This record gives sequence, structure tokens and C-alpha cells, in this order.
Amino acid sequence: MKIRVLGCSGAIAAGCKTTAFLLDDDLLVDAGTGVGDLSLDELARIDHILVSHSHLDHIVSIPLLADSVIGRRDRPITVHALPATIEALRCHVLNDVIWPDFSRLPTAEAPVLRFAPLEVGQRLMLGGKTVEVLPAEHTVPAVGYAVCGGPPAPDTPWWVYTGDTGPNPALWPRVAARRVGMLVIETAFSDHERELAALSKHHSPSSLRRELDHAPPGLPIYLTHAKPGEMHCIADQVRALDGDHRITHLEAGQVFEL
Repeated sequence: MKIRVLGCSGAIAAGCKTTAFLLDDDLLVDAGTGVGDLSLDELARIDHILVSHSHLDHIVSIPLLADSVIGRRDRPITVHALPATIEALRCHVLNDVIWPDFSRLPTAEAPVLRFAPLEVGQRLMLGGKTVEVLPAEHTVPAVGYAVCGGPPAPDTPWWVYTGDTGPNPALWPRVAARRVGMLVIETAFSDHERELAALSKHHSPSSLRRELDHAPPGLPIYLTHAKPGEMHCIADQVRALDGDHRITHLEAGQVFEL
């Protein structure tokens, strides 16, 4: 399974694109501003979008993607999300005020978008990949995802994405239950903003360190969602952490194979 990092920032600035990962060429995990780097042909090959939650930096490209590919597909793109996230998209974005309702266009019978509700603990098969929905702790209903490139087996590596989350004790037993080839976890703020991080249910390096006490040793950890102005400070504070994990910051444009 190929993982392409389209965006991994918590906000925009030159060179910073918000969260989006393309798995192989058909599964998009979150739809931040990084989706705009894909060509029209690449956009048209996306069959499924897994949405972690309703915040703008994770869903902003869904309506724009639908508009771009409406004449290039013969079946809908399926948007998988919690019922509350789907309701937020319908009420506040695809509401014919902010943007047209592409779940009814070009026709209600053959739209370019369709919605599929999911729940924590559910397993899906999407394009030959196994997806498990993971718990997250955020200010709105939210989930993370674990994905492997085929039917799961004991030696199958999983890509695990926490989504936006603060401390999340329910996550770690689910992480320990599989072979994790890559764990993508957010660290949005430096410890100078630890109170804001706690209030907004994001991580800073100190809360990340406490979370990783519950993680299996030796996990390959990749950090995402840093605010652009905090990036260097977060990196310095993460380097100062002790622990038995390889921790690296993601960069837009990176490609990984699992």
C-alpha cells in the first residue's frame, strides 16, 4: 500500500497544506488543502473519502473535489464519516448556500457524492484495503483510522492515523492489537501553548509523551498537524523527549510504502 502525504499541517502558510493522505490512488483520508496538488486525472480516480471529523481544515476540499470531477466519473465518490460529521457537511457546507449539494448533482439518482455513515469499531473493505474505525477525543465527534493493504493477517503492517485528538486511552489497546507499520499522530501546539492544546483537545509534546507511555515500544511515530508558526519549537521539544520510539515529523509530498 502506498501512502502519499498531500498535507500534514494544522493551518496554511507558504509550503503548509492541511491534512490529506492518499492511499494507493483511490482512497483519500481527510480532504484538506493538500488535495489541490492532485491532477484532474488523479482526482477522478478517488473512489472513497474517509473523514475524521467536520473541522474545515479536514473537509475543505470535498466540495471542490466534487465540482472538479463531476463530469469525469460514472459512479459516486463515497464519503465515509460519523453521522454527526455527515450532518455537519449537509447542513453547513453542501447546503446550496455555501456550496451546491453535490449529493444531488448532477441528479439525485446519480450524484457525484454519496454519504456512508460509520461508527467506532467498524471494519470496511474499500478497494481491497481493510479499514478499521478508531476512537478519537476531540471537540467535535471524531475518529481515527487503521488501514492495511489487504485482508488482515498477523504479519500485515497497518497504517494508523489518530485524526485530531487529545489524550485518548481507548486508542492504545487497538494499536497494540496489530502490527503497526506507521503511526501518524497529531501534535498541533508547542508546550508554550499547552493550555490551548488541552482546551482544543490537541496534543503538545508533553501530552504526546504521556500518551506514548501507553504505546507498544518501538513504534515508528510520524507527527502531523503542527501549526505553521509552532513547527520549529514543536520539533525541538519533541527531540528533547525521552522514550523508546522513533519520532519524525511528516512533510507534504512524502511517499511511504507499507
